[in-house]
Amino acid sequence: MMDLSVVIISWRMKSMLEDMLNSIKEYTKGITYELIVVDNNSQDGTSEMVRRAFPEAILIVNQENCGVAPSRNQAFPIAKGRYVITLDADMLLVENSLKKMVEFMDATPKAGLCGAKLIFPDGKVQPSGRRFPTPLAFILRRLSFLPWAQSSKILKHHEMAEWARSDVRDVDYVIGACQLIRREAMQQVGFLDDKIFYGPEDIDYCIRMHKSGWNVLFFPYTSIIHYEQRITKKRLFSKLSWLHLQGIIYLFVKHGGRFYPKS
Repeated sequence: MMDLSVVIISWRMKSMLEDMLNSIKEYTKGITYELIVVDNNSQDGTSEMVRRAFPEAILIVNQENCGVAPSRNQAFPIAKGRYVITLDADMLLVENSLKKMVEFMDATPKAGLCGAKLIFPDGKVQPSGRRFPTPLAFILRRLSFLPWAQSSKILKHHEMAEWARSDVRDVDYVIGACQLIRREAMQQVGFLDDKIFYGPEDIDYCIRMHKSGWNVLFFPYTSIIHYEQRITKKRLFSKLSWLHLQGIIYLFVKHGGRFYPKS
């Protein structure tokens, strides 16, 4: 069995996806891995680029934008790795991050899932390991372009602003832009919830990891650049924003507002 299956879904990000795939080829050494790319009807030449430049990749071409969870679930059943990692197309490796994460998980058998440190291109650290949100925290994240929302205590608590992210920590959840999942944990927990089109499938999955007895860990000893498109923040009243809101409502209804495992 190979070490790692790298799952990347893309929607209208041809250039960023190409850069991301090239960075994986350049920096990933010392482990065996496969690439699985899901093109969500980008209509920008994405599929053709992958076939031409990365013929070794497994390519799944959808005739429509199927959403995040359903698209990743197309890749999970065919993944052959001991671990599966989900990565966003708007990312870049700058070091051998995937090997470091695999080695960390090998040394941490209780970890079902981990996420690496994500940074902006200017080096600023993103709050990718977080506490479970309240409904108000979700609203404030949508409004974080406003200074008063960005500085609110509720949002800072949700994003763990008091933490420098310089140590390994068991967190409530890490964002789906970078989730490395142990195969045994995936077999127990299952795949992502297909009913969530675009966010917060990552929160739901970490809730289920916790409830199944697995740790969700933040791994700070490697950094990956994440441009973080945040489409719903840029288009507050788009169809995608509405689907995102539906996912949030569904999450709270599904778990009854209780995100921690019952003891």
